[in-house]
Amino acid sequence: MDYSKMPNNKILCVDMKSFYASCSAVMMGLDPLTCYLAVVGDTERQGSVVLAASPMLKKEFGIKTGSRRFEIPNDKRIHIVNPKMATYLRISTEITRLFNRYVPKDAIHTYSVDESFLQVDGVEALWGDATTIAEKIKEDMEREFQLPCAIGIGPNMLMSKLCLDLEAKKKGIAEWTYDDVKTKLWPLSPLSEMWGIGSRVQKTLNRMGIFNVGQLANYPLELLEKKFGVMGNQLYYHAWGIDLSELGAPIIQGQISFGKSQILMRDYTDPKEVKQVILEICEEVARRTRHHRKAGRTISLGIGYSRDELGGGFYRSRTMERASNVTMDLYRTCLELFEENYEPKTVRKIAISLSNIVDDSEMQLNLFELEQPKKRDLGYVMDTIRGKYGTNALLRAVSYTNAGTAVHRSRLVGGHKA
Repeated sequence: MDYSKMPNNKILCVDMKSFYASCSAVMMGLDPLTCYLAVVGDTERQGSVVLAASPMLKKEFGIKTGSRRFEIPNDKRIHIVNPKMATYLRISTEITRLFNRYVPKDAIHTYSVDESFLQVDGVEALWGDATTIAEKIKEDMEREFQLPCAIGIGPNMLMSKLCLDLEAKKKGIAEWTYDDVKTKLWPLSPLSEMWGIGSRVQKTLNRMGIFNVGQLANYPLELLEKKFGVMGNQLYYHAWGIDLSELGAPIIQGQISFGKSQILMRDYTDPKEVKQVILEICEEVARRTRHHRKAGRTISLGIGYSRDELGGGFYRSRTMERASNVTMDLYRTCLELFEENYEPKTVRKIAISLSNIVDDSEMQLNLFELEQPKKRDLGYVMDTIRGKYGTNALLRAVSYTNAGTAVHRSRLVGGHKA
């Protein structure tokens, strides 16, 4: 591989260690690195999910993100707190302002609430080399926010992220170059440890005789493309540490789907109640689609059953005759999928997405449904009212039933307590 023709920038990937837990610890006057603290979705529910755990809680008690409230030991040293999402978002915004002291705004890409990419090419004359800038940012973070962070440095976004995950999170700050690909990246196994490779792709690669990144890099490119399509090309070049995407650019141009999934707050055993939540979610998916002036033809419905009943569920899709962003069009299709595939079990998760996206202007009119344009316009009017007065300014009647979740969720930030 000729790396001389590849981008060779100085990209920092900054990750806040256990961000939610660290923020809550600081607010309580605790040391984020030595305290035992868990942020859970709702401290009153034993089945509530752990959103973040402090490093010491992970190390000594094995509690991590995704664990359940009832798995946390009854130990006086452990603090269990509700999330403060609005505060976390404010702190994240202030951290971005800290980055802006060192680089221009267009050189900052906020990847998530606790992770960002910074391109420091061109500011070395002011602040020093990439490692020096990383050290300054880390020091500022600890002095001003009392928050720990780790920083990976690489010639592109992929390499900086891999450096962060595989080395910097242990050392604090680390840098990888293209010369490190064969010695530090290729031995990596299992493949799911590499950013961008999930368990399903890993199983497929394993069946092809590929068990580490080096084997992936030396596998014939044409065979990977034949098996995975465009993704095969990406897997091959990522295994060589090559990433041609620009800072902040989306991996795929354009929105390919709009969706929403929800883990229910309680067991839903009555299919009528499940249908009421499906209607609420369809309303949200339709709203998101209209926000982008889009419509879609393919509806996908996923239903997850309770773990107490050995889990399981189904995920099915159906393509409508014409593209739509009208709530009741989506809902009717979801009802068909639900009636055809539902088993009389306890439902704990519902996911709905709309794909096969087109511009709203391309929506096909039906001579036998003359009210369709009015229904579409009504959706936009409702969106305008909600945008001005809040999401709960207009709700469907089902949201006020015992099954409805929209009223409760309208008071949340990012799906959790503000």
